[in-house]
Amino acid sequence: MTMNKQTGAPPSQFSIPGIRPYSTRERVIRWAGVPAVIVAFFFLPVALGGGIRIYDTLVVIAIFALMVYGVDMLLSYLGDISLGHTAFWAAGAYVTAASATRFGWNSWMTLVASIVLCLALAAVLGGAVYKSRAFIFTLSTYAAAVVLSNIAHNWEFVGGSDGVVGVPFLDLSIGPIQIATNSVQDMWPVVYVVLVLVILGISRFRHSKLARTSLMAYMNPDLATTMGVNVSRARFLLLVISSVPPALAGWLYAYYRSYVSPDLFEMYFLIIMLTAAAIVGRRVLLGPVIGVALIITQQNLFSLGGSVDKLILGLVLVVVLTVWPSGLLGLWHLLRDTGKRLLARRHRV
Repeated sequence: MTMNKQTGAPPSQFSIPGIRPYSTRERVIRWAGVPAVIVAFFFLPVALGGGIRIYDTLVVIAIFALMVYGVDMLLSYLGDISLGHTAFWAAGAYVTAASATRFGWNSWMTLVASIVLCLALAAVLGGAVYKSRAFIFTLSTYAAAVVLSNIAHNWEFVGGSDGVVGVPFLDLSIGPIQIATNSVQDMWPVVYVVLVLVILGISRFRHSKLARTSLMAYMNPDLATTMGVNVSRARFLLLVISSVPPALAGWLYAYYRSYVSPDLFEMYFLIIMLTAAAIVGRRVLLGPVIGVALIITQQNLFSLGGSVDKLILGLVLVVVLTVWPSGLLGLWHLLRDTGKRLLARRHRV
């Protein structure tokens, strides 16, 4: 049997850095503790005072975190930087707004339409560039976003430069079960449940064969190829799957904002995606949520002005990508190891 030269294990046993099998005790804690934490965080807006500003901030954090998870999947497991995930995010919002206002589709139908459209876009894009090198892949994804942005600006069906206005309230009612949102407070339960489901899905993905093969292709593509890993196929599948969280984010954002416009393609959203995906560290399950929370909390509750906030966001991205690519997790490990060394020296003295 061919062995993994990095881990000494067969390809099927390849371990992902930062992810290991759970022990029996950890499984018990996981099954008992995780539901309790999920329920506790559901009441976070109430614990923080329950004001409209608090609800608004937390809803935006949850929606943007969904948007970031798509970029994070590619960055963490393939090392690919996608500059085109704003296309999936915007496409999800546009198809939601257009189908709800033009055709009168309900929220369940627009949800399906958003996911199907983004999967189709990702499949077309992946089919065109999945064999290309990382640099060409990055440029190709950006080019796709630029093309869709120009379509949005000039296509009258989606409002052109004015966008689509009058998106109705989100309504997921089924028979006697009423799930209608008439305010940002009503949006929170829906947005929170969608975020939790995506995080649970990402958690399952982290232990999947696709995650292992993608990471093998990222760490050593030549070795992965010799071990029978189809690197191009892994990149294609991961690109397609990674389009779903941004599609959900766009779907929710259209109902949250009640209109969509070409500003969804702006560089601001792309910088938020990249910064939030990198600021905490790679392959951290809650990394995108924490990253977005840091950014949006500063902008919404401790804003220094629109221009200054964007400057801070850009500087953080530059520092993370060039000076400290391991993010806050790497900084924590450095401080922890430094503390251990200082304690060891004190004991020796």
